[in-house]
Amino acid sequence: MRYSNINTSKKIAVSIMIAMMLFLVLFSSFFVAIEADHDCTGDDCPVCQRIHMCENTLRQLSQGHVVHLFALIFAIFILRTAVSHMTVVSPNTLFSIKVRLNN
Repeated sequence: MRYSNINTSKKIAVSIMIAMMLFLVLFSSFFVAIEADHDCTGDDCPVCQRIHMCENTLRQLSQGHVVHLFALIFAIFILRTAVSHMTVVSPNTLFSIKVRLNN
């Protein structure tokens, strides 16, 4: 394989991006769910500010095409991995097995 190092580094980068995105979505969702009924201290409540930031992050991800983009990247990653692990069966020809044709 000519580009095995490049493909490997791309796969690693895509895997890391997908993991980070998944962590961001899960952390934001769990934080909002856990801290929804906290004791608010007023207008400058740090928990309310963080909940607002997490809600904005989730809203921006769901409104934009980012979710579709990451789903597409993940699908391409899975397909490329599957294709790279498939064995290519090439028919044996006389030339490929180096048979000498004497007359």
